[in-house]
Amino acid sequence: MSRIALIEPFLGGSHQKWAQGLATHSRHSIDIFGLPDRFWKWRMHGGAITLAQKIIDSQKEYDIFLSSDFLDLALFKSLVAVHYPQALFFLYFHENQINYPWSPTDPDSTLRRDRHYGFINYTSAFVADRVFFNSVFHLESFVGALPSFLKAFPDEQNLETIQKIKNKSKALPLAINLPQLRTSLPKIPNAILWNHRWEYDKNPKAFFQILQNIQSKGIDFKLIILGEHTQKYPSIFDQAQQTFRKEIIHFGYAESSEDYWTWLQKAAVIPVTSNQDFFGISIVEAMHADVYPILPDRLAYPEHIPFLEQKIHLYHTDMELEQKLTAFLLNKPTEKPFSTWVKHYAWTTAIKQYDRLLEK
Repeated sequence: MSRIALIEPFLGGSHQKWAQGLATHSRHSIDIFGLPDRFWKWRMHGGAITLAQKIIDSQKEYDIFLSSDFLDLALFKSLVAVHYPQALFFLYFHENQINYPWSPTDPDSTLRRDRHYGFINYTSAFVADRVFFNSVFHLESFVGALPSFLKAFPDEQNLETIQKIKNKSKALPLAINLPQLRTSLPKIPNAILWNHRWEYDKNPKAFFQILQNIQSKGIDFKLIILGEHTQKYPSIFDQAQQTFRKEIIHFGYAESSEDYWTWLQKAAVIPVTSNQDFFGISIVEAMHADVYPILPDRLAYPEHIPFLEQKIHLYHTDMELEQKLTAFLLNKPTEKPFSTWVKHYAWTTAIKQYDRLLEK
């Protein structure tokens, strides 16, 4: 059994659920050291110093330090390694700042300061003993982006480090809590689901445009809009609340986990338009509730669909998505056990792989 310190500078949301899930289900001894999930840029700068001191002050013995991508692992390792000379340092990528699309309103992008956070991810991966990514897509896209990322620097680009990072990297799919659901809840016919964050990278503009096209053809549907959002969210959600006021049966954040899962079980179909997703928790949760998925044939989404079903459930263009969604609404397909397609992501199943990999 390994003694593990799980280091999370951004301890909130899906990061916190993952950390707590791992600590709860693992046979290893895991202590979580974290900071509140705010000021993400400052967490990537200063979190390593604060959390290293917490570790040292604890005077506990650890075999492994497992950190998320929000930690400057190179800095953290330089501070704690002298106290833990035999320890290994593992890194888990939930997302990364090289591939992640920056908000057009973020001034750091236009000022060319965005590369610094990607560089922290790069150096963290370089100094780690093992590197894990939450999907095959994430691993391949990160490693694939490193050559052009490093070549943007003026000299001494250290391109030979890319292969070293690749050699110690592995896809370790995100494990999530998939609760036992009630089987008595009936689906609402033609209920379309949105259960993602209200952010630009989830491409709500395309989502609502396709629904407006279908609405203009006189095709009946209902609309369930869920998902977290900050005070600054795309204005198209406010417009959609008016455009689809007759179709909407729920609009806004679910106040409890029970309410959230109830709405998922009532939903019939989830058409996804996201431009960025390293895993896709909301999609897996919807499929666990047996919601019919129509997903892009890109990013991590094909990993959630069995190969023989991909032609049916994946699309390439927005026009193809509209066609598939229209066909669903007009001719409801035969129900399939979508929950069985994603059951391997449940902690009760996934923990075996995690525990095997989290060995010193």
